[in-house]
Amino acid sequence: MAKLRTRKHRVVLNRSVGGDVGINTLLIIMGAFMFLPMLYVVLQSLKPFDELFVYPPRFYVVRPTLQNFSDLFTLMSDSWVPFSRYIFNTVLISVLGTFGNLVLSSMCAYAISKINFPGRGWMFEMIIKSLMFNTTVSSITNFITMTLLGWIDTYLAIIVPAFCSTLGLFLMKQFMDSSVSDAVLESARLDGASEFYTFLNIAMPMVKPAWLTLIVYSFQGLWNSGASIYIYSEQLKTFNYAISQIISGGVARAGASAASTVLMMIVPITVFVITQSNIIETMSTSGMKD
Repeated sequence: MAKLRTRKHRVVLNRSVGGDVGINTLLIIMGAFMFLPMLYVVLQSLKPFDELFVYPPRFYVVRPTLQNFSDLFTLMSDSWVPFSRYIFNTVLISVLGTFGNLVLSSMCAYAISKINFPGRGWMFEMIIKSLMFNTTVSSITNFITMTLLGWIDTYLAIIVPAFCSTLGLFLMKQFMDSSVSDAVLESARLDGASEFYTFLNIAMPMVKPAWLTLIVYSFQGLWNSGASIYIYSEQLKTFNYAISQIISGGVARAGASAASTVLMMIVPITVFVITQSNIIETMSTSGMKD
């Protein structure tokens, strides 16, 4: 009889030792390959001006320096609008837009997935069809709508449309279909729980991987948003827009451009890393069997 493998006092029957080594090696290679672009961006920000244009590009720095970041902060300090205002605008739009998207997408997905009402099938078909259209197609009608509502040149012109992400709704709906048991919800209703209590305290914890993924997706999109056709006042523009104006000075600002890229990606990557760990942990422990 073959000897059973154990890992942390549990019997493992699915793979051999060679299989584990092969899979781990493949994952390490793929992880290193995916990390290369971020490494290259960081190294570019540390290169002096004469090393930025070396061909072919090098994945190392001969004379590392922080002069690029110093030049960037000097350019930022020369702006007539304080850069703290650009950062505030970006954080406000990203946080409120992500929160509204999460709340609205989750509630709509729960209603379509778990509440039987007339027209829900037709409504979901319309949501799926809306994913076919690029935002550019509806830009004119959106601009007319914003004008009629009086939201032009206000935060609402960016925050409110972020609430209505059909991709987020589709993601939450599909996850609720597969992860939220109808029997559990029915038991909660029989015990006297309200529909909102059932949604908030039973359904939402079951779909934690989905709404954590939605947070990452929505936050990254809003954080990286640049100039908007709805915003004209300089005091309401985002950090990404301000950075793009600084680095538009041409080759002379190549170092500041590399440094700005690092600053722009720090926050989204941090959010992704923190949320990714929660997603992996939740996916491994939140499964249910009827």
